[in-house]
Amino acid sequence: MKYYLEITLLPNPVINLLTLWSKVFQQIHLGLVEMQDNQKRVPIGVSFPEYIIGEKYSVLGGKLRLFAQEETTLARLDAPKWLSRLSDYVHCTGIRSVPEKLNGYAIFQREQPKISKERLARRYASRHGIDYDSALLRYSEMAHKLIPTPFIRLKSLSSDNTFCLWIRKIAVTEPSSNTFSSYGLSATSTVPEF
Repeated sequence: MKYYLEITLLPNPVINLLTLWSKVFQQIHLGLVEMQDNQKRVPIGVSFPEYIIGEKYSVLGGKLRLFAQEETTLARLDAPKWLSRLSDYVHCTGIRSVPEKLNGYAIFQREQPKISKERLARRYASRHGIDYDSALLRYSEMAHKLIPTPFIRLKSLSSDNTFCLWIRKIAVTEPSSNTFSSYGLSATSTVPEF
């Protein structure tokens, strides 16, 4: 990845950071969907430079970076256009070259923890054709599990359901391939850290 642009979420008393993340990431996701190839791969990856991993919880911070191999790829995305209705709440830099001195690389991937009794029961009920209450009994003994991974709450435009996009960071020493999902995430592709 040779080029990037950075989006900073601006502190604001009107809208909290979690709500702002939802609005910003929804717009970036829509822009990335427009750039998918026929195998649903995207040439732009995301990183969260202020991501902090803790034992009990982690945070995304207030910055988002978009990376691409070519400057024209980021120009084609046109992130400021996608974020225009949020211009009072975000600052978007121009396209810049990635610095030569890096701290390493990271993989930002989607994590789908199976923690919610309710979610598991809904899924079980729909798969096995039983009612929700019966399915919930199946998981009644399940202990509550705290997931420290940070997330962004998004709304599916196809199903109108709200869901959490859990984002896990893995630090690595070597770069790897450059294709990502329509969320800019990947289980194998890296982005530079600086």
